[in-house]
Amino acid sequence: MARKPSTEPTAAELEILKALWESGPAELSEVCALLRRGRPVATTTVATMLAIMIEKGLVKRSAGPRGYRWRAALSRDAASSGMLERFIDRVFDGSAQSLVSHLLSEGKLSDRERRELLDLLRSAEKKKGPGKGGLHG
Repeated sequence: MARKPSTEPTAAELEILKALWESGPAELSEVCALLRRGRPVATTTVATMLAIMIEKGLVKRSAGPRGYRWRAALSRDAASSGMLERFIDRVFDGSAQSLVSHLLSEGKLSDRERRELLDLLRSAEKKKGPGKGGLHG
C-alpha cells in the first residue's frame, strides 16, 4: 500500500518558502536570486520544486507580466506551528516541557532567551489568572 505523500515541507522547500515570506509574491527568477544568496541553485530545479509544492498546497501561483508569480500558500506561523507540533510529538512524546528541558540542559538558550522565556511564562500566568493550572498548579 502506497504511503500518503507528506504535506510537510522538505528542507529545500522550506528554503523556498522562506524566500517567499521574505519577498512576497515573486517570479521564478526572483525566487532563484533570493536562494542564490545562500548557495547555487539551478532554475530548472527550483521550477520543478515549485510545481511539487503546488501539489502539496505549500505555494500558489498566478499569472504575472513575464510568467507566473509565486507566493506562499501558508504563513510562516502556520508552517512553524505544524512542523513544531509534529516534531514535539515525534521526538518528545508530545511534551513541550520536555523540549524546553532539553534546550535548557543542553545550554541552547542564552541568558537573554531564558529571561524572555520566563517573562512569557509570567505573562501567560497573569492572563490565566490564579488557580487555573498556571506555573504553580
